[in-house]
Order: sequence, then C-alpha cells, then structure tokens
Amino acid sequence: MKSEYWYSLAGGVVIGLACTAYLFLLGRVAGISGMIGRVVSGKNIWPDAAFLAGLAAGPVVWSYATGNWPELSLSTPWYVLLPAGFFVGYGTRLGSGCTSGHGVMGLARLSPRSLVAVGCFLSGGIVTATLAHKYL
Repeated sequence: MKSEYWYSLAGGVVIGLACTAYLFLLGRVAGISGMIGRVVSGKNIWPDAAFLAGLAAGPVVWSYATGNWPELSLSTPWYVLLPAGFFVGYGTRLGSGCTSGHGVMGLARLSPRSLVAVGCFLSGGIVTATLAHKYL
C-alpha cells in the first residue's frame, strides 16, 4: 500500500475518534456547520469554539511535530471553490446540518426521512458533478 494512503487512513481514524469522543463525552454530534452557526450566533459557544480552535490548530501542531506542512494540492480555481463552499455552507445550515453522517445512521435504521435526504443530496451531487464536468 502506498505511504500516502497510510496518512489518509490514520487521519480518518483520528477524525472518527474525535467525533466519537465528542458524542460520548458531550452528547453532541460533531457537525461543523452547526458549530460555526452556534459560535457566530453566540449561543452556547464554549465546546464548539474549543473544537473549532483545535480544528484550526491541528495542521500547525502537525507541522511542528513533523517539520512538514500537510501537503495540499488543488487544481480547481478559487472562483469555483468559493461559491461551492458558500452553497455547501448555506445548504447545511438550511438543512439543519450536513445530512451525510446523520443520513448513514438513518439509512441503517431505514428511516424514511434519511432515505429521502440521502437521495436528495446524492442526486444533487450527481447533477452538479455532471454539469460541472460538461461545462467546466
């Protein structure tokens, strides 16, 4: 297995552990859009602000620990990423958070609401990717 995959695997494990700890220790789902929304609105900001600060500090700690800044390579121009990020952020707040994690759990329970939500965001993603591939 290529060495870069080990970093991805380790990163996924660390993210899963952090989200699990957040759930079990605080009884909250680690949804970034909800966290940012609460911090910006000033409602119960303490655990969310600390989590977001840790999220921003993670690459800095990695850099000091290893001597390397995490590599990031994007071929998509900023003028595509900026509106995409806006629409993702707007959509997650409009939908009361990102539905992917909740959707997976709902799919496991065969929840009709989750089946519809996952179907909608997957369909939207397929349409968006198809149009982007065709016109960009």
